[in-house]
Amino acid sequence: MLTSGRSAPAFSLTNQKNEAQDLAALRGHNVLVYFYPRADTPGCTQQACGLRDIAGKVGDTVILGISPDKPAALARFGDKYALNFDLLSDLDHSVAETYGVWKEKKNYGKTYMGIERSAFLIGADGKLRNVWYKISPKDTPVRLLEALGE
Repeated sequence: MLTSGRSAPAFSLTNQKNEAQDLAALRGHNVLVYFYPRADTPGCTQQACGLRDIAGKVGDTVILGISPDKPAALARFGDKYALNFDLLSDLDHSVAETYGVWKEKKNYGKTYMGIERSAFLIGADGKLRNVWYKISPKDTPVRLLEALGE
């Protein structure tokens, strides 16, 4: 598991517009990277819309959502809810693994691998400021605002 104070693992992924998004290119800005299981599901929609609604209150903090969805699914999700930040496709879940959020899950008696909803606030220096594993959809925007207000 990642901890505050260490360097955020680098990544480059494709966004919902089929453009590359490289974490290193965002150096100098705070970046919220949040991982969610699947686009357009109830919890993921609540989380994304909550972040959309506070985007005007976070200054130049960049918000990036990451899931194992294909870019086309991310584009539909972003358009449907007028999301004002990039959604990144981690099809092979390699970035999720690097961040320690690709986990064994159980649901209705079935065991499978999937995303553990988590969020990471990366400072302008590229170091992890805050790490929230197993964060709830409704707490993601609240925690971000609290952390930025510190």
